[in-house]
Amino acid sequence: MAGNLWLTYRRSVIHYHRFGNGPEWLFCFHGYGEDGCTFSVLESLLGEKYTLIAFDMPFHGQTRWEEGKEFMPDQLVELMEMLVPANVPVSLCGFSMGGRVSLQLLQQIPDRIRRVVLAAPDGLHKNPWQRFATQNRLGNRLFGYVMRQPGWFFKVIDLAGWLKLYHKSLVKFVHYYLDDAEQRKLLYQRWTAMRYFNPDPQLVKKNAEIRRIPVWLFFGLFDKVIVASHGHRFAEGAESLIHVKELTAGHQLLREKYASVIAAPLLND
Repeated sequence: MAGNLWLTYRRSVIHYHRFGNGPEWLFCFHGYGEDGCTFSVLESLLGEKYTLIAFDMPFHGQTRWEEGKEFMPDQLVELMEMLVPANVPVSLCGFSMGGRVSLQLLQQIPDRIRRVVLAAPDGLHKNPWQRFATQNRLGNRLFGYVMRQPGWFFKVIDLAGWLKLYHKSLVKFVHYYLDDAEQRKLLYQRWTAMRYFNPDPQLVKKNAEIRRIPVWLFFGLFDKVIVASHGHRFAEGAESLIHVKELTAGHQLLREKYASVIAAPLLND
C-alpha cells in the first residue's frame, strides 16, 4: 500500500509518503533536493515487514513549512510521534542529507531505535564550509549574499577546478545546484532550515554501542561527494556493530539495482 498523505503541524502542512503495511515501523529520510517518494524502490522488498514513512523535509517536495527559517530535531520527533507512539520502537533509513537526519535521531532518541541503514550518509564528517555557512551568524549572512550575487563565487570554484584543487565532479555538482537563481534560494533555505541537524559522530557511536543498535553504512566507490573513509573512521573499534560496505556506484544509491543490498540488513532478525 502506498499513499501520499499530509499532517497538519502548527501552521505548516507536512507531506509524507507511506509504503507497505508491515508491523514494524521504518522512518526514511531523503537526500538534498529530493522527496520521500525516492524510497518507493524499497517497498516491494520491505513492505511486508515494515510500514515505511518518508517525510518531505522542509523546503522539499510538497511540504509547506511555515515555522520560520529553521527546522529543529525536536520538531521532527514530534512529527514522528504524531504517527507512531513514543513507546513504539522504530528503525531508520537515510540517504545523503537524510543520513545526517538519521544520525541526529540516533543521538537524540537512541532508546527508540532498533536499527539504522544509511546510504551515502552526510553527517559523519564536519564540512567546514557548510558549518561556517549555517552555524555562524556572519557566515550565514555571507552565504545569503553569495546566493544572491554568485558571480565571483563561480569564478573561484572554476579556478579551483582548473587547478585541480577540487575534483571536476564537485565543480559540476556546485554548478548543477547554483546556476539557477531559484535553486540558489532553495539551497539557502534548505541548508539554513537543517542547521540544527548537526550530529556528534562520537556521541552517536557511543549511543549505538551502549544500546547495541546495529548500523549499516553504504558508500559508492566512485562517490566524490561523500566518501567511504568517513564511514570506516566512524566504525573503528566497533566493526561488529557498525558495518561499512562499498558498492560499485557513485553517489546515487537509492536505485533499483542497489535496493536489495540496502534492504537486506533491515530484513535480518
